[in-house]
Amino acid sequence: MKDIISVYDFSKSDFDELFELTDKLRNMPIFPKILKEKTVALAFFEPSTRTYLSFNKAAINLGASTIGFSGEEGTSIAKGENLADTIRMLNNYADMIVIRHKFDGAAKFASEISEIPVINAGDGKHEHPTQTVIDFYTIYRNFKNIDGLTFGLMGDLRYARVVNSFLRALTRFKPKKVYLISPPQLSARKEILEELNYPYREVIDYNEVIEEIDVLYVTRIQKERFPDESEYEKVKESYVVDMNLVSKMRKDAIILHALPRVNEISREVDKTPQAKYFEQASYAVPVRMAIFHKIVGE
Repeated sequence: MKDIISVYDFSKSDFDELFELTDKLRNMPIFPKILKEKTVALAFFEPSTRTYLSFNKAAINLGASTIGFSGEEGTSIAKGENLADTIRMLNNYADMIVIRHKFDGAAKFASEISEIPVINAGDGKHEHPTQTVIDFYTIYRNFKNIDGLTFGLMGDLRYARVVNSFLRALTRFKPKKVYLISPPQLSARKEILEELNYPYREVIDYNEVIEEIDVLYVTRIQKERFPDESEYEKVKESYVVDMNLVSKMRKDAIILHALPRVNEISREVDKTPQAKYFEQASYAVPVRMAIFHKIVGE
């Protein structure tokens, strides 16, 4: 596997292998240095905390050195250098590129120019494939399976790239049903829905379906992706997961969130058995180590 641009780059067996490898890596006292004497470039043209640091830590754990940036400030992009030239430059300095960018398709564009592997760490409102592997691994750890579950994706389903990757990745499995819970302004994009091969239903009021859901995936309203801030103001607090909502959920249901959160999940929910978003975040390093393994082929 050379590049990881979309979750469509993974087959069902790829997910299974990544889950198994992540399990092994989590229990290893010493990690295999498969990236020894290699350099990983972290080209983050957008701000990031968890994704940047977890990729950095995963690379170091496997013996790599890392170079890069986490914003356009201080780079030649701020002077007007185009993306193509930046990628060509990184090809001279690194053995692999992890890229995050504000524009849809930037990772695919980079992979077409680059002579070294490219991993998409989030491009605009398009996809965030490695986050979805983390999401699915969390579900696997809690249910031992992905098939047969009922999912609810709630919040910003139009601009959240994690939603696109999540919905597309589910086509590799057999979910019982998927509920898409959002205000009409933030409903999932038509081109994504046309790709789905499983039963789904669009819902405005979560009360209609919350008792059926095994996995509730909550998304932040993506303020930075709204073309008009006044439109963001209309929907910014459409849904809040509070103790009242949790009380209606199944006892064995789980709540996921890719983080960062703003106010869409009340802090009091953090201590409930359903809250799994910090556990989810803890899997970022071993999952991304497994992804590096997949690319290197060892």
